Amino acid sequence: MEDVLALFDIDGTLVDTAGAGRDAIEIALVEIYGTAGPIDELSFAGLTDPYIARTLMQHAGLEDPEIELRFDALWDCYETNLSAILAERAHRARVHAGVLALLDALAVAGVAIGLVTGNIERGAQHKLAACGIADRFTFGSFGSDAENRDELPPIAIDRAQAKTGRDFHKRRTWIIGDTPRDIRCARAAGIRALAVGTGSFTAPQLRNAGADHALDTLADTIAVMRVLGDESRMDARGARFAP
Repeated sequence: MEDVLALFDIDGTLVDTAGAGRDAIEIALVEIYGTAGPIDELSFAGLTDPYIARTLMQHAGLEDPEIELRFDALWDCYETNLSAILAERAHRARVHAGVLALLDALAVAGVAIGLVTGNIERGAQHKLAACGIADRFTFGSFGSDAENRDELPPIAIDRAQAKTGRDFHKRRTWIIGDTPRDIRCARAAGIRALAVGTGSFTAPQLRNAGADHALDTLADTIAVMRVLGDESRMDARGARFAP
């Protein structure tokens, strides 16, 4: 499986940090802009951190130049609060079922493992470190790379190729995530999507949203490996690709 590239989302897919990211961004928005906007009305699922902040501040009546002018201060404040909240909730932060075993199996099989996440890079590292898996990922793309999630997979693929020295065909490259937006960004990049129902959406909902495969959890390592390995050579109708 050394020709396979697996790009994981973080929140809801790999880990659950007990709402630390949402609470940290709410505090930071209030501190930097004086308001968190209509935060209770916005689902963060699958959105990038910059998109979340911009959308909330636009709804609060701020113009883009003013929003962007304070972005650096916002992310500094966010990181400080995120670190503190994660420390307070260390007993609640957890890796989802099967993730550790899956990451071990992928590494043994030679699969390249990376990230495609809406978290800014600093936030991603804090969350992964809180759950003890930061050292499992050496490349990826983040909300700090692009506000539009659809732009993130090509960045991650370029970094994977630079890091590993290997070329990855699109039909053997997978986004693994828990929201329809993970599926959409995979489609935008022409790559495949394995959805997992450990976040806000069920596996049937994600299958209906267009995932190539959808599982309830990542707990069945063999099933996931079969999808990423054997099935990576199949099209959406189950027909084998030509070699």
